[in-house]
Amino acid sequence: MHRLLRRACHAVNLVRERGCALKPRLIERFERRYDAILVEGLAFHEAQAPLLPVTRTQGCNRRGRKPRRTGHNLLLRLANRKQDVLRFLNDPNVPFTNNQADGRMMKVKQKISGGFRCLDAAIDFATIRSFISTAKKQGWNVIHVLTHDTQILCSDLRTI
Repeated sequence: MHRLLRRACHAVNLVRERGCALKPRLIERFERRYDAILVEGLAFHEAQAPLLPVTRTQGCNRRGRKPRRTGHNLLLRLANRKQDVLRFLNDPNVPFTNNQADGRMMKVKQKISGGFRCLDAAIDFATIRSFISTAKKQGWNVIHVLTHDTQILCSDLRTI
């Protein structure tokens, strides 16, 4: 599945560089291969011995759904969310990944330290993270940018 999605991403990127859309026939091939991988993976996991439920008392009957392996759960999500996973094939506005999301660091900071004590600290953190993110996206050396005259760069960032 990983190889298929990477190939689909590469095909979409090549087509977007040319300024056109992916051919419907190629989209259908990607979708058929996606379905075939799901069927193969689900058949593999269904053939595996069931996981033993982790319970405090071995003899009790556990209610709810039976435990499944991580790969099995992933395959089920990929099957249920096929249109969402492959949306980037049809819609040029949808990126392949959401790695450009800059809000992740704020959430990590919030989870690790429990948040900020004051609004000023949160604003300072967001400003620094934004500065680093912009430097990375522009291809600048982050250490060089942070250690050298940042007054000029900060004024440039305000105009963006």
